[in-house]
Amino acid sequence: MKYAKRLALTATTLAAATAFLGTTAGNAAPADTAPKPVKAPAALKVPDGNKLTAVYAARGVQTYTCTDGAWKLLEPAATLSDKRGRAVALHSRGPVWVSTVDGSAVNATAIASSPKTDAVPELLLQATATRGAGVFAGVSYIQRLNTTGGVAPAGACTGTDQTSVAYSATYAFYKPAK
Repeated sequence: MKYAKRLALTATTLAAATAFLGTTAGNAAPADTAPKPVKAPAALKVPDGNKLTAVYAARGVQTYTCTDGAWKLLEPAATLSDKRGRAVALHSRGPVWVSTVDGSAVNATAIASSPKTDAVPELLLQATATRGAGVFAGVSYIQRLNTTGGVAPAGACTGTDQTSVAYSATYAFYKPAK
């Protein structure tokens, strides 16, 4: 049953992305040339020599699975939206972010964390790979900021249970300054 819920969530997300692509492919608005700076804890500061290139709001779930009687993160699933509320990317296991506008993608790994009460921690992630020639091409760092929700359930679990917990965040993307 838990697998069926995850599959339904994934299918819904993909259907929304497909519908979005069907109505906007080839008509993508130009990216904002200078996103507004974001506020981040000192522990999540992006190294000098990188510039902010995109900021997106995200809504989705953090899915947890029962492993040895404890909840362990399995995967995130979120849709990122631009400042006009248009879906522009999907975020999933990897972690990876894939543009629904131009197909570019970035994989990353967390290198710093800043805890939050009643929310998944804020993170600084470093890119491990990028693909494509779009918005995520050449991304060097990503910040996950302004997190709400997404925390694993308290207490023990049994068997192979899975649960998804709603979360939201702001993702800030950086590229090397030229």
